[in-house]
Amino acid sequence: MSSSLFSLKGKKIAFSGATGVLGTSMSLYLAQEGAEVLILGRTPTKIEELVKEIQAKGGKAYGYICDVTDEASIQSAADQIEKEHGYIDTLINAAGGNMPGAVITPDKTIKDLELDALRKVMDLNYLGTAIPSKILLPLMLKNGKGNILNISSMAASRPMTRVMGYASAKAAIDNFTKFLSVELCAKHGPEFRVNAIAPGFFLTEQNRTLLTESDGSLTGRGNQIITHTPMARFGKPEDLNGALHWLCSDASEFVTGTIVAVDGGFSAYSGV
Repeated sequence: MSSSLFSLKGKKIAFSGATGVLGTSMSLYLAQEGAEVLILGRTPTKIEELVKEIQAKGGKAYGYICDVTDEASIQSAADQIEKEHGYIDTLINAAGGNMPGAVITPDKTIKDLELDALRKVMDLNYLGTAIPSKILLPLMLKNGKGNILNISSMAASRPMTRVMGYASAKAAIDNFTKFLSVELCAKHGPEFRVNAIAPGFFLTEQNRTLLTESDGSLTGRGNQIITHTPMARFGKPEDLNGALHWLCSDASEFVTGTIVAVDGGFSAYSGV
């Protein structure tokens, strides 16, 4: 088997949500493997720090300030990318997150749902994936092939208590991934692919206090998750690198419309 099958060397990868815990780990890995990482984000200082970290380790990275929920903002970044790089090979849509108002905690009911917060969660996760896909597609069409990788969640296929808005938005990501995979093949040919990675439970800044106590022990919710995960641990950021590498490389050129679970077996276990 030729090693070039898995090569990422020289691939131009646009990456939204790259400055989060998982995004940073993924960006560093892709750059280490020879990809050119084009970081899309809202916060200039975070983008600058990540670009410098990648460059300090010998990788290639470039930053573009934009809001993934704003079409004009993404178009401006796309114009800049086209001017500086000509085209892109891959788009990774990893921008996302949750808001307290879109969470229904045990002491609340659906009547307490904040609709503005729900809209913002849907905008960030769903439109924050759909808009960049729309605006950056022409930069793949220029190259005659393209690859879109979305970030889903275990909450998409198995709705969980509390995280109503987030789970609904990620379910929309799964549907969008499958829809777009068919759409691009039908309209632009088999050189265009769309897939998603659905991480299981990874400790991030967003969920750390929800899953662990200040002393590092598990909360009740954290314990529920671990007991429903056959591998009996939370994911580490580097656990995503294998699936990420495969889906960004030509090794997965006949794979499209697929949601790849990286979850320690969570989705396979019925609890019995």
